[in-house]
Amino acid sequence: MAIGYKIPQSVLVVIYTPVLDVLLIKRADTIDFWQSVSGSKNTLVESYSETAAREVREETGIECALDSPLERNLRDWELENVYDIYPRWLHRYAPGVTRNTEHLFGLRVPVETQICLSPIEHTAYQWLPYRQAAGLCLSPSNAEAILMLPNFAALRVQP
Repeated sequence: MAIGYKIPQSVLVVIYTPVLDVLLIKRADTIDFWQSVSGSKNTLVESYSETAAREVREETGIECALDSPLERNLRDWELENVYDIYPRWLHRYAPGVTRNTEHLFGLRVPVETQICLSPIEHTAYQWLPYRQAAGLCLSPSNAEAILMLPNFAALRVQP
């Protein structure tokens, strides 16, 4: 992959509270595009878990990397979506790349978790009940992931 092009392997991280309120963040580069945390790998050797923790930190200020208090709350849902990249963003990828593989994660956080947005990427955030959050997402794969939240949230974190 040439330098400067995005890698077509990304993560989607549904951040939620114990009462299943979901964090949505509004993209800075598009009108009314609400989404969960998402982002591409920086390198081919970066793991999906590393990408998820990095993107969560960069986009929300929440720390969930190794040895952080929320490390165990970042759960790999072991699901992937493969989809066509929106035409308006194809220029970010190498010529001929038209599809992206998105790996899904969930991150349970306390209700009082503080959010610190990256102003370059996002302009606003809101916590919404999961069904309402799914209805606000423009991305079908994001909405579907949020609707699956009750099933994944019911799985206990192992001690």
